[in-house]
Amino acid sequence: MFKRSKDGTQQDMFSSIPSMLTGSSYEQYRDSSAWHNLFRIQMVERVDELIFKPLYDETMGAPNSSARVLVGMLALKEGFGWSDNELFEQCRFNLLVRSALGLFNINDSLPAQSTYYLFRKRIHDYQKKNNVDIIELAFQQITMGQALDYQVSGRSIRMDSKLIGSNIAWCSRYELIHDTLGLFYREMDKTSPPRLSRDDLTLLTEVSSTTGNKVVYRSTREEIQNHLTRLGILCYKVLSVYEEKDNKYYSTLKRLFDEHFRIEENGKVALKPKEDISSGTLQSAFDTDCSYRDKDGLKVKGYSVNVTETCDEGSLNLITDIQVAKANKPDTEFMKPAVEQSTMVLGHNPENIHADGAYQSPSNVDYCRQENIDHYFTGLQGATGRYDLELCDEQLTVTDTHTGEVIPTRKCKSGKWAIKTENGYRYFSKQEIDTCRLRKEIHQMPIEKSIKRNNVEATIFQLSYHTRNNKTRYRGLIQHKMWALLRCIWINLRRIMGYVEQICQRTGLSGQNRPKKSVFLKKTIWKTDLDQFSTCVKPFFEIHTICTYN
Repeated sequence: MFKRSKDGTQQDMFSSIPSMLTGSSYEQYRDSSAWHNLFRIQMVERVDELIFKPLYDETMGAPNSSARVLVGMLALKEGFGWSDNELFEQCRFNLLVRSALGLFNINDSLPAQSTYYLFRKRIHDYQKKNNVDIIELAFQQITMGQALDYQVSGRSIRMDSKLIGSNIAWCSRYELIHDTLGLFYREMDKTSPPRLSRDDLTLLTEVSSTTGNKVVYRSTREEIQNHLTRLGILCYKVLSVYEEKDNKYYSTLKRLFDEHFRIEENGKVALKPKEDISSGTLQSAFDTDCSYRDKDGLKVKGYSVNVTETCDEGSLNLITDIQVAKANKPDTEFMKPAVEQSTMVLGHNPENIHADGAYQSPSNVDYCRQENIDHYFTGLQGATGRYDLELCDEQLTVTDTHTGEVIPTRKCKSGKWAIKTENGYRYFSKQEIDTCRLRKEIHQMPIEKSIKRNNVEATIFQLSYHTRNNKTRYRGLIQHKMWALLRCIWINLRRIMGYVEQICQRTGLSGQNRPKKSVFLKKTIWKTDLDQFSTCVKPFFEIHTICTYN
């Protein structure tokens, strides 16, 4: 049963933590610009618990624990890079962490570990079923309030992406097929009558009793090929006699078979050649969402994370959008959704976009023109061509950059332009001419515009700060999206801390002279249209800003 938390915690006369502190300890605990107070004000108190109402039954069950505290715990874990055990240890015994969560009394209870894990599971299951990311809604809500409070301009935005590895082992083609079959066998109901022949069951038992890497280690290449053929036939027989309702790994095994095997005209099972295997095929039976990508020599089995942030000079800059997709998704597909989400958070369209050449595409350029957005791409994908092309007054001038020679051209009936070379004729399309023009524009871009994108790489570094070898501790698209959102909530908070510190230094408000409540902050109250939320559409937030001063 859903129940909203009370606004503010009543401090007990005998168990209140501030009443037990004195001197500098008391001053640090009450410092309005300290991280724990800013975390509570700018993150925990901004969470609208109504967006979590669909996770709970309306009539049955005990009241839920505070959703604000649970979301705060999730953000603290990713912010500090703690394990779950470290998180609960800090929340139980660290006074500053308890203050960050709004637990001001020493005897204020913390949600149980089972409640914490169930909360994560409910968020995951709800998104999987309804395609609504509640943590993303909370992030947008929090960031929108922060942008209003600190008057974030958002006239200019920049973006970049990073490949993040999933918490899975690298495995060969044989290991993938072998281990998936082993998982299927271990989930089979051994009490029901057998549906496979004795030989097939014996082979399944052998497969499940060892791991694929051990078989690869002690086998030759020819033996591995024979093993693959046998396992392909076994997969086909298993899929023929079982159904999806019989085994939770049935759909995974079927996908694996369709991607790696084919049925020939004579009815035999044959292995597909490696050239026919795409980067989007199954990479692990433990993470069916991730994909493979080789980006400039960096090979990743996982996901691509795209971060968008404001980049205006002289003001606070915040992350406004995070997208997580399979690793083989091109960066060009991130730009339009990133602009739309940033527009929703900021309340207006950005005027400038700064990104690298991976985001440049004709569709993105057209989109920027339609939205009256100036785009500054610092490069173009692909190598620079040998010929310099310049179209002026319906006449194309072609210059060979190797020799400096200007080559005569003629226009063909197809609309293309042609030049004569040693090996015949070379034709230039309108797209090639436009690409050459764009390269010149990028080369002539003012230095202050071209370097404005660079600092987003520092944000990418902070995002992946607690990863090991660019791998997270999670599996699955939903879990990685939750990790990225919570990590960016923490990065925004750190930026706010630095911004408030700068203001305090400029105004001389430091130490005991700082107000109990920062005069630079405003409190934002959020209301959610639950009817619209129930239709799996992102909620409409009515914003009512009330300025509070001490």
